[in-house]
Amino acid sequence: MAKKVIVIGSGFAGLSAAACLAKAGYDVTILEKNESPGGRARVFHTEGFTFDMGPSWYWMPDVFEQFFGLFGKKVADYYHLVRLDPSYTIHFGQNDAMKVPAGTDALYQLFERYEPGSSAKLKTFLKEARYKYEVGMGEFVRKPSHSIMEFADLRIVMSLFRLQMFRSMSAYVRSLFRNEKLIQMLEFPVLFLGATPEKTPALYSLMNHADLALGTWYPMGGMHRIVEGMLAVAQEQGAKLVLNAEVRKIEVVGNRATKVVTDAAVYEADAVVGAADYHHVEQHLLAPEHRQYSEGYWNSRTMAPSSLLYYIGVNKKLKGLQHHNLFFDTDFKQHALDIYEHPRWPEEPLFYVSAPSVTDPAVAPEGFENLFLLVPLAPGLEDTEALRERYYHIMMERLEKLTGQEIRPHVIYKRSYAHQDFERDYHAYKGNAYGLANTLLQTAFLKPKMKSSKIENLYYAGQLTTPGPGVPPSIISGQVVAGEIAKKDH
Repeated sequence: MAKKVIVIGSGFAGLSAAACLAKAGYDVTILEKNESPGGRARVFHTEGFTFDMGPSWYWMPDVFEQFFGLFGKKVADYYHLVRLDPSYTIHFGQNDAMKVPAGTDALYQLFERYEPGSSAKLKTFLKEARYKYEVGMGEFVRKPSHSIMEFADLRIVMSLFRLQMFRSMSAYVRSLFRNEKLIQMLEFPVLFLGATPEKTPALYSLMNHADLALGTWYPMGGMHRIVEGMLAVAQEQGAKLVLNAEVRKIEVVGNRATKVVTDAAVYEADAVVGAADYHHVEQHLLAPEHRQYSEGYWNSRTMAPSSLLYYIGVNKKLKGLQHHNLFFDTDFKQHALDIYEHPRWPEEPLFYVSAPSVTDPAVAPEGFENLFLLVPLAPGLEDTEALRERYYHIMMERLEKLTGQEIRPHVIYKRSYAHQDFERDYHAYKGNAYGLANTLLQTAFLKPKMKSSKIENLYYAGQLTTPGPGVPPSIISGQVVAGEIAKKDH
């Protein structure tokens, strides 16, 4: 009889783990509390619009290819990718927008325009970022990070310095560039990792390699196409998906998880993968004696941001918007402090607008626009309808002003989503959107462990454990956990 593995949660980590375990010969059942798969990457359709609910950036295409390659497949078997050019636009003020081009030659020219002589420094910066990406993504993130000994190899210790684990992103970028706009462009990818650039290791310039060298892509039809592809792979391997299956508890006998209990059924288990919110699985599905961390431990963790999101349908085409648009027309540093240092709703938020209908006519009715607005916020904040409405108008006012057009009178569909929704839909700890922050003290083996120290067949995957937040790391997390389970059994 094949051993039974129950995977809790059908986000990227859960689907990845399930597909890999099913391929390895396990009898895999995925339990998903919501009515559709994908976790934060769910989708909804209304009035002719298709709204991706969560991730909207497609970076690190190699990680997706590598995943599908495990099953003898290619990304193209499941969805059609296009590279965006410009990758994104940054609005610094009225008539002051930087379009970030998709080719390195055009990028060098852009840098020269803003800071003469900077293209040579950009070459150095990108070369180092590539090394970090290849070592970081090739070696570090694929380690289960059970203990520091995994990193004790002399070659790795030497590379820790070259990887700049002990220098901040901000200090590193500012040692090379002087122009504030270029600095903000290089620092923006780490804003979602969970700390200010001053407190994020310069290792994470590997994100700039992903951004500037590997490019920004989009799966036609929307980001949910990735979920559909991964679910298809898992099911082709024999994994089963049960929707509307809220897990209520994990039963433990001795030091082994034996059953997973939902409202409707009881599932026998030889191993369990908690690919839902780690804090929720541990603190709410296990009896106190089986938890490895206290509530105090969780409370002392630095979380990556939450977000206020708006899904908006507009009954006309808009001008001046690309697929991805960053609005940095207010103080970048102040907003980062409002998220990380003194958590509060920011007075003058930076925000992001995705307009997938610019690239993909399928996501909106003809002649209409599909908008996704996002403000990164500190987790754990008060979240009220009045605050949401106030920030909607703050964002829309600036969007209208900076693009020189009326938008609000043309909004025919509007839905907001913030802390309370993240908690209700995903049991997200403190309403976080991105998981655990990638600070120096929460890197690799300093994160919550992938394998329970109390229960020998309980594992965790996703953005609160290794390797960390983001879509590609979550996919890798599922692969690593599947490898650990298979290793133990052989």
